[in-house]
Amino acid sequence: MAGIVPAYTFRPPFPANLPVLTAPLSAPVVALVFALAVLVTTSLRLWLLTRQVRHVARHRDAVPADFAGQVTLEAHQKAADYTLAKARLGAVSLMVSTVLLIGWTLMGGLEALNQWVNAQVAADTWGGYARPLVLVGAFAFIGMLLDLPLEWIGTFRVEAAHGFNRTTPGLFWADWVKGIGVGLLLGGPLLWAVLALMKGAGAQWWLWAWALWIGFQLLVMLLYPLVIAPLFNRFEPLKDEGLAARVKALFARAGFQASGLFVMDGSRRSSHGNAYFTGLGASKRVVLFDTLMQRLAPDEIEAVLAHELGHFKCRHIPKRLALFAVVSLLGFALLGWLAQQPGFYTGLGVRPNLDGGNEALALLLFLMAVPVLAYPLGPWMSAGSRKHEFEADAYACQHSDGKALARALLKLHEDNASTLTPDPLVVRWTYSHPPAVERLAAIRAQTPATPQAA
Repeated sequence: MAGIVPAYTFRPPFPANLPVLTAPLSAPVVALVFALAVLVTTSLRLWLLTRQVRHVARHRDAVPADFAGQVTLEAHQKAADYTLAKARLGAVSLMVSTVLLIGWTLMGGLEALNQWVNAQVAADTWGGYARPLVLVGAFAFIGMLLDLPLEWIGTFRVEAAHGFNRTTPGLFWADWVKGIGVGLLLGGPLLWAVLALMKGAGAQWWLWAWALWIGFQLLVMLLYPLVIAPLFNRFEPLKDEGLAARVKALFARAGFQASGLFVMDGSRRSSHGNAYFTGLGASKRVVLFDTLMQRLAPDEIEAVLAHELGHFKCRHIPKRLALFAVVSLLGFALLGWLAQQPGFYTGLGVRPNLDGGNEALALLLFLMAVPVLAYPLGPWMSAGSRKHEFEADAYACQHSDGKALARALLKLHEDNASTLTPDPLVVRWTYSHPPAVERLAAIRAQTPATPQAA
């Protein structure tokens, strides 16, 4: 197995004077723990997908009682079929990603790529930064290429088969190329800065890198609506004066200020509808998909925006940012320790460079290993997200028409073909939003006069 290497003196990518938290990691133990984590996580995810498929298929031929008279059997079956198709594609994607993960790590794929880069790029090129930059760039590009077939199938087979896709092949490739460009322009400088900190900031590099990472995330949130999003979609000011007046009145009641109301040409890619708030500070804006405008009545759109506004007024964004900051800090601290452990590299199939310069290897191995090990946190994260959705719905009921919100949610579930009968355990483990029956029940409790499931 790759990673069984002769004895040598290992040089960590920075002065090795961090506090010793445990005994040095054993490569066989790292390999065993990682392999078991991959096996357990993959098995659990496949089991959850199987539960979802069986549960949705079992309830395909009958509209749930709560939605009788509100949802047709045809629409219910369409949602079930769409959910089943996505679940099956998800199972294939999971197996492919698992094979690639094992291939990159325990089977020596990353080691082979690293050796190729070392053979092609001199160690002192670009002040020693060329090798790690090329390694990460090559790894990312190969990953994008390997993801392409399933992305294509998802867009032009699954979405198209169920009447949602409006993306042309030309637009698909244009988005792909633009995505690479944005990644290079934003990710390239960030990667260089992190590598520079790992090389030159001493044992506490991870703390500085964490601060840089948080600053980068805030910058992206600020720039996204102004620079990034317009690269992929067209945004026009809301021209419906009546709806604009409704929304502005809603904002006035809530004491909320936004830089503008915009309609996005979401119909260029899909018939799915949505609305969202984006940006920070002066760049905050409200975005409505044109598909949403075509489907919902003005009072329903107002209610949907009241829900999105609820996330701001309930301070969900700062809470999520704070949680993200804490989790990121723990992650960088863990990376700072793991990067000093020879067993971390060799246990995951990589021979560290004898002359140091293992920063990129540490980053890539960490980014591959952590999602597997952190998967058990999924239910906790999902529960927090669903709680926020309930709170935003409650806010919308207080500041707009709860009946309109219920009608809008039901229409969105139907238009997006979201199943009304998900497996309860899958909901608890993976759903970021409550299922329709729970959301509508909560809305009815906020607005007693709202008819059942309407």
